[in-house]
Amino acid sequence: MAAHSSRGASLLGTLLIRCRTPGPGQTRTGPGLLRCASYVSQLSRMSHRDLYRLSVTDPDRFWGSAAVDRLRWVEPFHLVRDCDLPTGKISWFLGGKLNVSVNCLDVHVEKHPERVALIWERDEPGTEVNVTYRELLEMTCRLANTLKSHGIQKGDRVAIYMPVSPLAVAAMLACARIGAVHTVVFAGFSSEALAGRIQDAQCKAVVTCNQGVRGGRLTELKATVDAAVKRTETPAVIGRLDVPLEQVMSRQSPVCPAEPLDSEDLLFLLYTSGSTGKPKGIVHTQAGYLLYCSLTHQYVFDYRDGDVFGCVADVGWITGHSYVVYGPLCNGATSVLFESTPVYPDPGRYWETVQRLRITQFYGAPTALRLLLKYDDSWVKKYDRSSLRTLASVGEPINHEAWHWFHSVVGDGRCPLVDTWWQTETGGVCIAPRPAEEGAAIVPAMAMRPFFGIQPQLLGDKVTQTLTSLRLQL
Repeated sequence: MAAHSSRGASLLGTLLIRCRTPGPGQTRTGPGLLRCASYVSQLSRMSHRDLYRLSVTDPDRFWGSAAVDRLRWVEPFHLVRDCDLPTGKISWFLGGKLNVSVNCLDVHVEKHPERVALIWERDEPGTEVNVTYRELLEMTCRLANTLKSHGIQKGDRVAIYMPVSPLAVAAMLACARIGAVHTVVFAGFSSEALAGRIQDAQCKAVVTCNQGVRGGRLTELKATVDAAVKRTETPAVIGRLDVPLEQVMSRQSPVCPAEPLDSEDLLFLLYTSGSTGKPKGIVHTQAGYLLYCSLTHQYVFDYRDGDVFGCVADVGWITGHSYVVYGPLCNGATSVLFESTPVYPDPGRYWETVQRLRITQFYGAPTALRLLLKYDDSWVKKYDRSSLRTLASVGEPINHEAWHWFHSVVGDGRCPLVDTWWQTETGGVCIAPRPAEEGAAIVPAMAMRPFFGIQPQLLGDKVTQTLTSLRLQL
């Protein structure tokens, strides 16, 4: 993938000018897609403001072109969208078929099989493990064949209750490869919380580990799963149905044909934390979700070919789904899997990891930043952070004190800090300071600018006002 900054003038030119040779099963046809060289040239010279305007006034052209260019299709879509928000009818890329795991693995193995896909930053510093795209594809296929051999097929639901690890990522991609629907449950949740999700999603299988380790402490994951299964309405017989995963995977073929899936087939279910009531299962589907993750990953965080993308979220949350797994892998990036905590074995853990892995983008939560604020700045400054190019925050509003510390101390005042606003429901960043016009200001602790295609509105009891009718700085 070509390296590009977040400058508005390069964005749609990047989307449209690239003319890769179609791979196996890939087509480049579809109505309304841009083929006119003069028009492509015109778009490549457009400002960020004009590109944003195009994305909201002609979304079929904008997103249709991006989908053809960035995703590999088994069958082309014939309609970009059929959406009616008031009635909840939302469909994208109708008629198209693809496979998400192919877009995250196979397309990159064809070009650079030995590129590192995942850096597993394990709990103990200095024990990281690199996993190449070839190795991740093989692991995914073996696991997918294991699931198939135990009766899991397209449309079945599979719960994943695992620590942050390459095998957890492979489990997600294995489900995607065969058309099963995964629901990842944060490995810190209780057996009661896990049972509720297994039952609500009607899962046919649970993928887990015997133990997890985080911050130097062991967690008995298998015991939690056993207790959770006993709580369900139709509990399985513990022991008789247990499968030693790695042992069985080793006997499976490293090749698994990918299931062609409709653009709107379910990709995953992800349950909210339940902080505002009973947890709700959020659905994300195939093509639209993957495309949006790919675009936001590249242009919000200024991802460039060869970067090491460091999102320290757990894969059990939407941030981990979108910006540890699907977005980075779709873009052929090297993504960090952070298994530990910000203060293990000491408060310098994040920054020691940045130095050792040469991380270029660091994406973390304000909660962790506020925790680290309690410690002396020497825990940051003792480590080389010159590899960092973009800092980002996620999960909640970032307060001014944490923003300025993150920007000035961690980033030495030279890295753009993008405060991202989005939700589990949206699947990807909706509002952030980047992309923007070159040199556009970033206001501390403000998300600021809508991403392409996003039209913010103020909603109240008596008024609904589109923000573009106000003074919206793009």
